[in-house]
Amino acid sequence: MSSKTYILEGAEQPSSQIGLTIETLADIILSRTSKGEESYTYRLLNGNEDEILKKIIEEAGETALAAKDDDVDHLRYEAADVVFHLLVLLKKYGISLDEFAAELNQRMTDEERPDGAIRLHDQYVNRGK
Repeated sequence: MSSKTYILEGAEQPSSQIGLTIETLADIILSRTSKGEESYTYRLLNGNEDEILKKIIEEAGETALAAKDDDVDHLRYEAADVVFHLLVLLKKYGISLDEFAAELNQRMTDEERPDGAIRLHDQYVNRGK
């Protein structure tokens, strides 16, 4: 754990902080699918696809600029924006966290991939155009 982070006293530490956080965030995004126009996430999920795509590009650019400025706290903030908007984009296109994890696992060698890691069936492996 970093000197910049902590866990509330008495709280049970999960086996994976990032896994717990991303799964919880994905659940929150799912819950916003029925919140209505007052929800920013609802508008991204149900609006014109260009809006979420613009946000991904904007947040990625801000992340790069924060890195270029060597501002690690701002970099962390902007990276979180990228991840949030990426999760919204994945939800909009019907890509589950398991599918996304399988895609990441496909990029590892057999020796690197953890035991029991989810994988994509060969017919779904797409390495771009």
